[in-house]
Amino acid sequence: MAKSGFCLDPESAAAVTVLKRAVQLDSESGYQQALICYQEGIDLLLQVLKDGKYHKQIKIEENATGFSYESLFQEYLNETVTEVWIEDPYIRHMHQLYNFLRFCELLIKRPCKVKTIHLLTSLDEGFGKQQQTSGLEEIKESLGSHGVLLELEYSSSIHDREIRFNNGWMIKIGRGLDYFKKPQGRFSLGYCDFDLRPCHETTVDIFHNKYTKKI
Repeated sequence: MAKSGFCLDPESAAAVTVLKRAVQLDSESGYQQALICYQEGIDLLLQVLKDGKYHKQIKIEENATGFSYESLFQEYLNETVTEVWIEDPYIRHMHQLYNFLRFCELLIKRPCKVKTIHLLTSLDEGFGKQQQTSGLEEIKESLGSHGVLLELEYSSSIHDREIRFNNGWMIKIGRGLDYFKKPQGRFSLGYCDFDLRPCHETTVDIFHNKYTKKI
């Protein structure tokens, strides 16, 4: 199984380094020095939170597994989430429409009480236009039956990919929602359970800022 790693912004990394030192001192019976390091590390973390800034980076390696939408997003979804903004230029083809539908299903079944989902994507100008627009309208109708409004907007200049929640979390995925590989077969592991589905290599950047702007 392929692995992934993550890194923090300099301020958070400094806090983690100090707290690791505190744990080491604690294990070596250097209680007084450990106490000082614990206090310093906690102060650094509180300063990060006070500034309203947070950055975590997850690097998903080629063929890595364990990165379903639920595994990736559940930490940031709670009962305070009522509105979601999704900016992804590639919600066009059939598998990409299913990816978006799967993400919407996550928003419905999690403890959050989502009422509005905003999707900004590009319009397929080729033969797939009808499939794209009808698919998104069907998703919109289905969400509506669950009391959720899907607002669709198309842009010809969209490039960036990001997802924002109104609780301040913002997730940027290099490949957007389309980071899963095709299953090896219709009856292979990972066809249904996306935690078992191999991924393309990509990077996930997670931020938190109380001044996050809407898309």
